[in-house]
Amino acid sequence: MALTEPIRDSKQVQALLNYYKELGETRNHLLIAIALHTALRISDILKLTCGDVYDFANNQVRTQITLTESKTGKSKIIALHENICKGIESYLSENHFAPSTPLILNSNTGKAISRVHAYRLISAASKAIEIMQNVSPHSLRKTFGYHAWKDGISPAVIMEIYNHSSLAVTRRYLGVTQSDINIVYMGLNFAS
Repeated sequence: MALTEPIRDSKQVQALLNYYKELGETRNHLLIAIALHTALRISDILKLTCGDVYDFANNQVRTQITLTESKTGKSKIIALHENICKGIESYLSENHFAPSTPLILNSNTGKAISRVHAYRLISAASKAIEIMQNVSPHSLRKTFGYHAWKDGISPAVIMEIYNHSSLAVTRRYLGVTQSDINIVYMGLNFAS
């Protein structure tokens, strides 16, 4: 199995995020947007229902969701970025789903798309925009942490988001390179 790395180039991240949006494939765009903005595992994204993200009683997108992670069994509250909220609103306005309908729906089966299908969608988009590395759903989870770290978010906070047991695990997960380290060395300027 190939090593999964984050997408380090923010322009490539944006191109990936826009790929299905520009094709008018709202569901696929939403899948990538949720993966990039929440750092959820693909298994947890595919478990989401429309009712998890949309309050049908009040006709509004939820600004946060609560879920239990499949892998860890831990409960987690995730604030939804306004771009995801807009994507959910657009997606649900195009379709008339019930609260129990899987959010990332395979319209042929009435169930959520499979993990393999999610991988194929993400991989196809990354190849179409010429990202040279192997991009998987897990790459998007790692991309979230890498860019959060680059934006100055404490690794301890990122560790908490990922539910990692140690900072060492998070550090490996972020895929920090020597180039990233050199930028820190070259960026500090103390008066001499």
